Amino acid sequence: MESKTGNTTESRFIDSWEAVVKIVHKMAVDHGFWSFPEGHERNKGEALALIHSELSEALEAVRDEDGKYRPTDKHLPHRESVTVELADAVIRIMDFAEGFGYKDLPIVIMEKIRYNSNRPKKHGKRF
Repeated sequence: MESKTGNTTESRFIDSWEAVVKIVHKMAVDHGFWSFPEGHERNKGEALALIHSELSEALEAVRDEDGKYRPTDKHLPHRESVTVELADAVIRIMDFAEGFGYKDLPIVIMEKIRYNSNRPKKHGKRF
């Protein structure tokens, strides 16, 4: 996969993504997330639902900011819960992309950033 776009920042992002995504996916494989009985495969819908669940946990962390909110994560107490949940979502996205063969995701991310930079305010929507 070509990782050079002519833009140094983009190239660094793509190269870093490609290195980290391999670590993330190997960890997921080693922890059994890609182990299934013979004849069965990882379900894309289920994997996407797990990404969604991490985003829902981030939403709950934000919604609970009424005094009951635990601002720090129970596993990483030096970090805010919402930040940790967002990290979990990105980790699951990386694993999904690597495991299902979406190897061009970092390139597409950069393309979308460039595309979105030229869109109208709020992309022409109300919110």
